[in-house]
Amino acid sequence: QVQLVESGGGSVQAGGSLSLSCGTSGRTFRGYAVGWLRQPPGKEREFVAAIDYSGRDAVYADFVKGRFTIIRDTGSNTVTLQMKSLKPEDTAVYYCVVDQDSGKPSTLSSDFETWGQGTQVTVSS
Repeated sequence: QVQLVESGGGSVQAGGSLSLSCGTSGRTFRGYAVGWLRQPPGKEREFVAAIDYSGRDAVYADFVKGRFTIIRDTGSNTVTLQMKSLKPEDTAVYYCVVDQDSGKPSTLSSDFETWGQGTQVTVSS
């Protein structure tokens, strides 16, 4: 089982930028698709972005396209979510997730069976 370790997050004003990073403790997520989901306060978890095993193919939720970028460094075994032009509605707990059944990125939250502990992102207006 892959254990995910997240870092980054915090508080920022609207229009600002933040980066989230995801790595592993012990077994790596090499060969698997890795993504980010988020759960806004009082809402269901939702898909944000995912990237394939090679780092060459990424998919995004419509509401983050053009603002968020997911990057995979296969050498250091890390995945980073770069977030810019943040909006108050981006406030959520962000989770790094892995699909251990596939190397191709999915937009379905249910395809990701391994989750990190979550990191809070708060965007103030």
